[in-house]
Amino acid sequence: MLKQAASIKRKNNATLAGLGAVLLWASVVALVRGVSESLGATGGAAMIYTVASVLLLFSIGFPDLSRFPKNYLLWGGLLFVSYEVCLSLSIGYASNARQAIEVAMVNYLWPSLTLVAAIVFNKQRANLLVVPGVLLSMLGICRVLGGDQGLDPAGMLRNVADNPLSYGLALFGALIWAGYCTVTARIADGKNGVTPFFMLVAAVLWIKFAIEGGGGMTFSLRAVVYLVLAASALGFGYAAWNTGIMHGNVTVIVGASYFTPVLAAALAAALLHAPLSAEFWQGASMVCGGSILCWLATRGRRRDETGPVPVAKEAEGNCHG
Repeated sequence: MLKQAASIKRKNNATLAGLGAVLLWASVVALVRGVSESLGATGGAAMIYTVASVLLLFSIGFPDLSRFPKNYLLWGGLLFVSYEVCLSLSIGYASNARQAIEVAMVNYLWPSLTLVAAIVFNKQRANLLVVPGVLLSMLGICRVLGGDQGLDPAGMLRNVADNPLSYGLALFGALIWAGYCTVTARIADGKNGVTPFFMLVAAVLWIKFAIEGGGGMTFSLRAVVYLVLAASALGFGYAAWNTGIMHGNVTVIVGASYFTPVLAAALAAALLHAPLSAEFWQGASMVCGGSILCWLATRGRRRDETGPVPVAKEAEGNCHG
C-alpha cells in the first residue's frame, strides 16, 4: 500500500510538472517581447537563449553526442535552430505588443500543420476530423489577423502588409516546426538534443548580432527580470515537460497543452498591457478548437500521448508551443 501511494504521489507530482511546463511556455510570448523592447530583437533573443542554455546545462545536462544519430544532429539541429530564430525574431520585430501577440498566434498553426505533415510523410492514420480541424485553425488565424473586423480578407492583408517580416517569420517558423516534429519522430531514436540545440541557437543569434554591428542594449531591472523569466520559461519548461510526459498523466497534460494559444494571449495581454478584441479571442479559441479536432482525428489510432504538442516529444522531448 505504501509503495502504491508513493507511486501515485510521484505520478501526481510529475503531472503537475507537466502542467507547469504548459504555463511556462504560455508565458514565453510576453516575456520574449518584454526582453526585446529593452535589449533589441536580436540581442534580446541571443541573451535569452544564452541564459536558457546555462539553465539547461544544470537541469538536463549535456548529452553524449556520439550516441546520437547523425541525421538527427544534422537535420534536427538545423530545423530546431531555424525555428527558434524565426520565433524569437518574429516576436521581437513586431511593431507593438498587440502585433507581437498576433504574430505568436500565427506560430500556433504548427500543431495542425504537424498532423498534416505526419499524415503525408509518416503515413499517420487519421479520420476525417482532420479536415475541419485544419480549416478551423486556418480560419481562426484569419479572424485574429482581421483585427476588430473579424473575418475580413482585406483587413487581414493590410495588417500583414504592415509588417510582413514578422508575420512571414512566424508562418515560416510554423512550417519549420511541423517539419521538425515530423522528421525527429522518425530519426531521433529517443534522444534529446535540446541543450546543444539551444546553445546553437544562441551562437547563431550572437553571430547575427555581430554582423548587424551590435546595437544598444538598455539593461534595467525590468529588462533583467524579464530576461531571467524568459530564459527560465524556455529552459525549465523543457525539463518540466519531459518529467510530466515520462512519469505523469499524459492525457491530462496533453489536454491542457491545447489551450496554450489562449493562455499565451491572456498572459501577453496582461503583461504587455495590450487589450485584445472579442474577435481576437474568438480566433484564438478557433485555433485551439482546430488543434483539438486534429488530435481527436488520431485518437484510438495511436498511444495516449498523441497530439500536436507531443508529436516529437514522445520521441525526444523537444516540441513546444
